[in-house]
Amino acid sequence: MSACAEGRRSIQRLPLVTLYITERCNSRCRSCDYWRHGHLDLNLDSLRQRLPQLVQLGTRIVVLSGGEPLVHPDFAAIAQCLRAQGMQVWLLTAGLALAKHAQRAATLFDCITVSLDGTDRETYAALRGLDAFDTVCAGIRAAVSHGAAPSLRVTLQRGNFRQLARFVDLGKTLGARSVSFLAVDVANSNAFARQPPFASDLALTAQELPEFAQQLAALERTHAADFASGFIAESAQKLRRILEYFHAVCGLGPYPQVRCNAPEFSAVIGADGQLKPCFFIPAPAPGPADDLEGMLNSAPMMQLRADIRAGRRPECKACVCSMWREVALA
Repeated sequence: MSACAEGRRSIQRLPLVTLYITERCNSRCRSCDYWRHGHLDLNLDSLRQRLPQLVQLGTRIVVLSGGEPLVHPDFAAIAQCLRAQGMQVWLLTAGLALAKHAQRAATLFDCITVSLDGTDRETYAALRGLDAFDTVCAGIRAAVSHGAAPSLRVTLQRGNFRQLARFVDLGKTLGARSVSFLAVDVANSNAFARQPPFASDLALTAQELPEFAQQLAALERTHAADFASGFIAESAQKLRRILEYFHAVCGLGPYPQVRCNAPEFSAVIGADGQLKPCFFIPAPAPGPADDLEGMLNSAPMMQLRADIRAGRRPECKACVCSMWREVALA
């Protein structure tokens, strides 16, 4: 087999799929533009037609995302269709409608992750664009009361990095399953439906980096048990990579080395039916939305995966959400 043919190998199994069921959103986050421009909803009938393809590809987990999945009028029917095929269904949500749907969500979703970027009303409103901190906390508590403790996902940025330890404490107070952290993405202008001008001032400044380093060191000392138990999802070493990322954004060092093979075992399907290798890299070219395997193993997509594998994509260099799994690539 030639080196070129090996580099452009096909994929026969797709265990993990992130499915954008809508581009619409009821939040107003500064780091995302779906709420400004999103209008498409995934058609339920089109999903039903695609289900046999997901089954054939061995899909085991489908993560419902967007936009905000809970604004889709058929989110429950979508989840039920996937569960009927034996797939686990996970929910990524801003949590604004979680209290309203908590009982149903507890039965529909195997895992719920709530984005929460502030530990008080003022911080939340400044970063998410709405005075909805209490609403989101009520939704988390409601899910917990129905036996579906959510995980919390925090996007660290200038407006909230000083609340690092308080996020962990808040998670415990709310009854969350765990708390995870990632850096705000400011290096990829195409992610999250962004359109210019993009507010890139969300990242920490060079003057703030020493304070963030102190915050990380303090968290490691005061919350060692939470690292050990996994309540803080990342290791202390992985959290320090966030500090390295912000150093790089400030031009003070290289980006932390990325090890990621997510496009080898997962893909993102948009509300328009198009397929992307991950959150941050667009589809190479529009394809027939009714042919998932055809899009997955088209020549442009295989070449794109080869480029990612070889480190030729600039988006990968500054990725804030890399993922590695030991997978069979044959």
